[in-house]
Amino acid sequence: MIKLNDVQDVRSSKNPIISEMSRMGHEQVVFCQDQLTGLNAIIAIHSTTLGPALGGTRMWNYSNELEALNDVLRLSRGMTFKASISGLELGGGKAVIIGDAKKEKTDGLMRRFGEFVDTLNGHYVTAEDVGMTPHDMEMIRQTTSHVSGIPKSMGGSGDPSPVTAYGVFMGMKASAKYKWGSDDLSGKKILVEGVGHVGMNLVKLLSKEGAIIYSTDISEERLSIAASDYGAIIVDKYEAYEMDIDVYAPCALGASVNDYSLGRLNCEIIAGAANNQLADEQRHGQIILDKGIVYAPDFLINAGGLVSVYSELKGYDFAEIISKTEGIYDTTLEIFRKSELEGITSHEAAKQIAQARIERVLSE
Repeated sequence: MIKLNDVQDVRSSKNPIISEMSRMGHEQVVFCQDQLTGLNAIIAIHSTTLGPALGGTRMWNYSNELEALNDVLRLSRGMTFKASISGLELGGGKAVIIGDAKKEKTDGLMRRFGEFVDTLNGHYVTAEDVGMTPHDMEMIRQTTSHVSGIPKSMGGSGDPSPVTAYGVFMGMKASAKYKWGSDDLSGKKILVEGVGHVGMNLVKLLSKEGAIIYSTDISEERLSIAASDYGAIIVDKYEAYEMDIDVYAPCALGASVNDYSLGRLNCEIIAGAANNQLADEQRHGQIILDKGIVYAPDFLINAGGLVSVYSELKGYDFAEIISKTEGIYDTTLEIFRKSELEGITSHEAAKQIAQARIERVLSE
């Protein structure tokens, strides 16, 4: 990870940005700035081996540019694995816009960002992520055709969040099947951390399943909706880590599976929608395995949204989208069996399968 005191002259052969790109296997990183609209963005293309790098744009109030850069590098790499393990003809990319989406986002800023996306000539296709909406995709569409997840009124697939949540739900049920011999989640105590677009849809599905839902979020308004509409029990985030629960579902930002949470979590399954849940992929993945916790790799089970936006490129209908998303169930079980057979973490097992597909294509 790049640190503030690592920054050197970009002409240096030891430039940490280039070194990190090389270490993680990135093809291209583009820095975008426009004084008129206030746009400050980074587009990271990790791989185009399997196809164009499709990945959402996240608008977040990062504390500094290096935090944003670290995030976009990790996210774009995860998109490569997500597309590969899902069998899609896509590479991995991601973009971040630095700023407060509630205060600084304008239609003009979105259109200007679209112009930067357009300069990449289809090597990167953007879509919706944290802090963005289908309306923002509509604005971006005015200046580039390389955008997916546009409103249904424009012939697009619309908000991918419900499909993302459905894929997570499938992965969670597969985890239950592997751990307990049944994928029935009724009566199971499930902590959903983050009830944004995806988390709220997951809460809705779990409510229909009859699960006992605990929810945390920084938004009191969203928590109130989760409680009133779906019967979720509102709990304090840090107190929730100490609770006796069956499933922990991180659905907010990444790195929530870390030294602090793993030292307190009392659960048997981790299965959520957040990207890059493991703060340290190797070390925390091994701790999870040693504790006997079943971990459903995030880039596998949250791939439903990618399938949804991919449908705009391939012309899938809704039935095909759902069918492909339901396939997450069987793939999750396959990952667990590989993990158990080879004595490796589920994250490593999933990554190996994703990388193997990419290597096959490269060797052809």
